[in-house]
Amino acid sequence: MAYLAPTEYGNYGLPAGTTGDWITAATALINSYCRRPDLNVIQYEERLRIASGSQAVRLTYLPLAAQGAATSPLVAIQGKYGKPRRGEMVQMPMMEAALAFSLPGVWTAIDPATADFDANTGELTLPWNVMGLPYNEVLVTYTAGLAVIGDDVKSACAQIVRNAQAQPALNTSMSKLDTMQMKYFSSSLLDATVQAMLRPYVAMRLG
Repeated sequence: MAYLAPTEYGNYGLPAGTTGDWITAATALINSYCRRPDLNVIQYEERLRIASGSQAVRLTYLPLAAQGAATSPLVAIQGKYGKPRRGEMVQMPMMEAALAFSLPGVWTAIDPATADFDANTGELTLPWNVMGLPYNEVLVTYTAGLAVIGDDVKSACAQIVRNAQAQPALNTSMSKLDTMQMKYFSSSLLDATVQAMLRPYVAMRLG
């Protein structure tokens, strides 16, 4: 979905006659720069490895946000534990007994309500499982994005259009603008101002 409606063009310094293909192309460029399919609230699934001795991971897409009637962005969580490598053994009471009766490699459902999270940083902290073993992998289904597209994203979208229209190679009289053409000029269209506006929404740990 385009990040600027025709009724908003004037508020962000764009001529009322701006055609929709400019906004569509700028929206696609924003999504590409942020390395995500959309900035609106959508569902993601991530499989993450947990560092030895830790029960926390950091999710990639921010901010975490509930979707629809849901009250939490955490939809489902599964944890997997396995026998630790040499030197990774966490010294805990009954650890050897727990390992003897556990099933390494089996995914176990975790109640999302028992996990702690920070919506802005994406840090997710898991509870200890009933066997007393730390998880070494986690599969998280969650929702993230913006419930309302803010002025920063809308301003970035408008600025990209203005930058594109100022490029001699991008003729404003074109009846249809190719998204790939915008991407070719992305280094000049996504100037420092645009990048600063979009920085909070760039996917973590990807690229």
